[in-house]
Amino acid sequence: MDKRQHIAVVEDEATQRQMLLDYLSKQGFRVSGFEAGAGLRRLVERELPDVVLLDVGLPGEDGFAIARWLRERSSKVCIIMVTAATDTVDRVVGLETGADDYIPKPFDPRELLARVKSVLRRAGVSVIPTTAGRIRMGRRVLDLDKRVLVESDGSEETLSATEFDLLKVFAENPNRPLARDWLLETIGHREMEVFDRAMDLRITRIRRKVEKDPAHPEAIRTVRGVGYMFVPSKE
Repeated sequence: MDKRQHIAVVEDEATQRQMLLDYLSKQGFRVSGFEAGAGLRRLVERELPDVVLLDVGLPGEDGFAIARWLRERSSKVCIIMVTAATDTVDRVVGLETGADDYIPKPFDPRELLARVKSVLRRAGVSVIPTTAGRIRMGRRVLDLDKRVLVESDGSEETLSATEFDLLKVFAENPNRPLARDWLLETIGHREMEVFDRAMDLRITRIRRKVEKDPAHPEAIRTVRGVGYMFVPSKE
């Protein structure tokens, strides 16, 4: 699975959009480009990017409307608005709609990179560091090498291929809402498509194995209208 941080660029001017895609890709990010909000909406149905670089002056649905919609979907995604160079009103409105930062045109790509890194640091977006391939998942520890769950007394419980793959994906994407369809596509277990509720049933079984109280999950939480999110323990 691609662990690079994901930036979505919404810019209707093709040359500018391609410049940003090329530059950010060279800086080590996974980048997706869209000329309007419709493309971003389709992406968000599958997965939430870490950062959305959003031009204010889009044709049709403007950047403000898209930012409001995006913020309603998630408080986690970082939004950077691209505004006209001298329009202070745009900047104020952009921040009021839930944007994390703004950058006026024209801008130096190095300044953009600095702002991207800044919002990511503030959001705390990162992959969980592991110790000897082990990650705490609720009341148990996932051993990535052995593909088992480890109890506090050292006893181990084996996992099915699907269960392990799901837990591994969650561990690699902490605090990020993950859509059901995206999870299904990512783990690649096509037999699960037979049942509409197969993913929900699989999550229920996993919760029984990792949650202290499966009826009130703390580690693998439901995100209404999206899917599920792994929340690491603060202990």
